[in-house]
Amino acid sequence: MIKEKALEYHKNGYSCSECIVQACIDEGICDESLISCATTFSGGMSSGCLCGSVSGSQMVLGYLFGRNNKFGNQISAREKAAEFVEEFKKRNKVTCCRILSSGYSGAERKMHCAKFVSDACDILEELIKVKV
Repeated sequence: MIKEKALEYHKNGYSCSECIVQACIDEGICDESLISCATTFSGGMSSGCLCGSVSGSQMVLGYLFGRNNKFGNQISAREKAAEFVEEFKKRNKVTCCRILSSGYSGAERKMHCAKFVSDACDILEELIKVKV
């Protein structure tokens, strides 16, 4: 369910990090205040480094499983974060926005990045389904 909403937000101008966080807000997974934080993670944190799909997903995982989190300390946020990155790399080799989007620009880049949003949502949903 997160994926469909995230892809719709992505198509309508949200960045990769924002669309994942906003979809999770819509589903009641995290608080609406998290969307403003997601904005600064767009475009590889404006440096081209970490893919926004990864960073947005990591923010949601931290919100749910991090220190003083919604679910206590039952599950380590760092373990969830590592699982996420490992699976994302299995699917896409790297987490670097610059590498993932190399050779694409404008609308073509936006369409290309939808695959990473989709992958991130699938992984995120799997990691949080036992809690949500």
